[in-house]
Amino acid sequence: MRLSELIGMAMRTVLANPLRTILTMLGVIIGVASVVTLVSIGRGTSAQIEKQYENLGTNMLVVNITGNGRATQLDYNELMRFEGFPEFETIAPTITKAGSNVKYDRTQEKYTVIGTNDRFPAINKAQVDIGRFVSEADLDLRANVAVLGSEVSKKFFGYLSPVGEQINIDGVVFTVVGRMKEKGENINGNSIDSMIMVPLESARRQFKLGNIRTTYIEAPTKEDIYKAQDTMTQYLTYKFKSDTGFQLVNQDELLNAKTATTNTLTKQLVSVACISLLVGGIGIMNIMLVTVSERTREIGIRKSIGAKRRNILFQFLVEASVISGMGGLFGLLLGIGLSIAWPAINPDQPTQISLDISIYAFLFSALVGIIFGLYPANKASKLRPIDALRFD
Repeated sequence: MRLSELIGMAMRTVLANPLRTILTMLGVIIGVASVVTLVSIGRGTSAQIEKQYENLGTNMLVVNITGNGRATQLDYNELMRFEGFPEFETIAPTITKAGSNVKYDRTQEKYTVIGTNDRFPAINKAQVDIGRFVSEADLDLRANVAVLGSEVSKKFFGYLSPVGEQINIDGVVFTVVGRMKEKGENINGNSIDSMIMVPLESARRQFKLGNIRTTYIEAPTKEDIYKAQDTMTQYLTYKFKSDTGFQLVNQDELLNAKTATTNTLTKQLVSVACISLLVGGIGIMNIMLVTVSERTREIGIRKSIGAKRRNILFQFLVEASVISGMGGLFGLLLGIGLSIAWPAINPDQPTQISLDISIYAFLFSALVGIIFGLYPANKASKLRPIDALRFD
């Protein structure tokens, strides 16, 4: 008997009991849909993390000073000399004052003020929307100028240009010289949109801030960042006479660690989802055993008129494969549908449908039908015609 005829017979048998067939396929449907959906969510999360790091720069190194006292002070001019090294592209030292009282006209709000230099936007992949950013001349003159994040500008000036206006920051008047384009949050949950940038020395003098606590370093390439990390570690260890009091955060290492964590979690969830496929396979084996009992006389008749053992075996294997294959197809469609609908339910959780995993899940569901259908098919094929014909 040809395969097409076996498939036709299997389809007629499956459609003869639609409710029983659907209930039998349910485990496979849930298993395949779960695998496709979970992998889509996992890959979407990984892509989102990679995009956030690209916005911040994967070839960026962040130096955080954790110690206190003169022994852990950093000098601005010393830091800027590192731009002459081949593994250093750009350096932006910063000092921060969180919760500053910012006033304009009758509006008052608290924002974070960043004291930095003219390299800060390039390292953080930020762009000026209107006006300009802090210049080297502003640093040298300790000018009271400020650049507003998009959210800060919108709060005080709406959609009007803030350039040339004066704002009051903790009792000190600053002239606004620019506004940044909206950028959104980075991987750490911080956002330039809700910050005010001023010259580093102006922030230090006007707000009586201490030393440089954070320095952003950009390397020419992703490979150079590890050389820059080694150079800074040696410099800080020598300067502080200790390997403590500072912390170096390599963005590329963070990206790899977060991506690996996400992939591991996704694999674990997929492993749990595969249990549904196994449960579905057990359901298929159970219903095929029932089918063999119901069709014992049919098997006896077929064998008595010349059907061979392999014909009976293939017939029931094809039926089991058709049930699991249809369940896999329905599960695949359901999983793709859920993956598409998920961002609408949870806008902060993007998805990325994986074609290869979807195909593998479908093929695995068909394989489950073959594996779990083998025992009932083998049992049917071993029935003796005389015993099958006498079965009531």
